[in-house]
Amino acid sequence: MTDFTSALYLGLQHASATQPGWDALTLGRPAALQEPCGAEDVAADLARLQGLPAATLLPSTLHLFWDLLRLLARDARSAVLLDAGAYPILHWAAEGAAAVGARVHRFAHHDAAALAQLAGRAARTGLRPVVVCDGFCPGCNRAAPLHAYARIVESCGGALVLDDTQALGVLGRAPSTACPYGHGGGGSLHWQGLSDLQMGAHIVVGASLAKGFGAPLAALSGSEALIARFRRDSETRVHCSPPSVAVVHAARCALDAAEQWGDAWRARLLRLVLLLRETLARAGLAAVGWLPFPVQSFVSRHGPGVAQLLQRLHAGGGVRAADARLLPGPGAAAELHRHGAAQRGADRARRAAAGAQRRCAAFRPDPQHVCHQLRRRHASPCRLCRAATLHGRVRSTGTRGVRNPRRELRAGARPPRWSAAPTTSGAAQRWPQRHTTRPYRQRREAWP
Repeated sequence: MTDFTSALYLGLQHASATQPGWDALTLGRPAALQEPCGAEDVAADLARLQGLPAATLLPSTLHLFWDLLRLLARDARSAVLLDAGAYPILHWAAEGAAAVGARVHRFAHHDAAALAQLAGRAARTGLRPVVVCDGFCPGCNRAAPLHAYARIVESCGGALVLDDTQALGVLGRAPSTACPYGHGGGGSLHWQGLSDLQMGAHIVVGASLAKGFGAPLAALSGSEALIARFRRDSETRVHCSPPSVAVVHAARCALDAAEQWGDAWRARLLRLVLLLRETLARAGLAAVGWLPFPVQSFVSRHGPGVAQLLQRLHAGGGVRAADARLLPGPGAAAELHRHGAAQRGADRARRAAAGAQRRCAAFRPDPQHVCHQLRRRHASPCRLCRAATLHGRVRSTGTRGVRNPRRELRAGARPPRWSAAPTTSGAAQRWPQRHTTRPYRQRREAWP
């Protein structure tokens, strides 16, 4: 089965044979007392990769943002301005900040004008605006307008908290048409070209290494003063276990390998994602957005529901796709994670998607359909009417809710397509099949 659900963007899996050994998996002490072996070196290399002064490691982004937003909320009277389309972990962390007294406001996804209004209003009331957002949104395949956000928080004396999990390891500096990912894999700040002056003390970046580097741990990067204060006052560093020694070693190996072969991995990833977009476009699935990011969203041009399409891809096509989110609107998009399948996997997905769409379209009812079976008193609806029930067009599988041809013709509705032109006779209007010479069976099959 071709699997599109893996989020290992560069294909790093860290087999045990490739990792250095360790004397103990865990130290049995919180990070506030002792850091795991090699954690400080990994944090320093991550800060250098992102272009920020300092960094520290945590077990996950949930630990990171939960503690960070509560810390910023306790620091001063703060207003957390949260992007409405941000990852759920950021919403959970904002609820934790609200529990310690911070005011939480949400603004429209990637709407810098709405953010400017909220930040200005918070600053006028004596609150420090803390803007929380994702660096890159794979659902809409767009990056956050970080230049505008940075100017807003700098003018209001606030802070910009960025979740850069999606971009770290994939996006980097100097993107171009030939290399849209850029180079280095330093994340959204480098990809959008923010200079060192713009990346001041008011920008804080949290990111997980699980997607880009295949290591399940997170890093908080920012100014030296903020990182030192976080290490001193963090509650998760006291009450939660630190990253294990094995995970830290995996991050070390991933950073060393990415420095040498990272650009080649990203070039291969780009070719595979472009191949996937091209092959599925021939099957009638249009990609959302222009960037060939590893997580691709596709919209069906022919209209079958995404839930049905995913079920048929999994059952009949041998293709496994993620149905984590369904975008609103007709022909909603399904997220397909893509990291390293070969060309035969993309071709198989194209064939399966095309066949699934044909099978779904075969059961899509005509909105103007009138069930011919209802002319008999005790008959059940025909196959099209049962399909209409499955699609939510009628209320039940019985005759209730299905269109009644006799009643519609009496009300002056258009006659069936097979009948002759309407006459002035009331009987002909009610029962047009009486005025035809075709056998009953042919008349019955002529109904749509």
